[in-house]
Amino acid sequence: MEAIWDFVRAAAPWVAMGLAVTILAVRGAKRKKATEKQDKKQAGNYGTEGMCLGMCCGAALGSTLWSDAGIGLSRGILIGLAIGSGIRKDQEDSDK
Repeated sequence: MEAIWDFVRAAAPWVAMGLAVTILAVRGAKRKKATEKQDKKQAGNYGTEGMCLGMCCGAALGSTLWSDAGIGLSRGILIGLAIGSGIRKDQEDSDK
């Protein structure tokens, strides 16, 4: 059973990076498609802010709970990007 956990700990950052690249690629394609449909400016989302907060929380939780800050960091960035991408910015927020 310990060998399985060793494999999961070794593969988790690579899986998280693959998911992050997939999310970024889908966001880029979706943004390009939306830009072609609409001429007006798209407000955007909070993906970057979510990644920053997720990185901080993931590093803190990873070093305290799992005693591996690298895995916590990658999990935090991935979860923060997913949550932040789901929240749309209002037009007033992007003008400020």
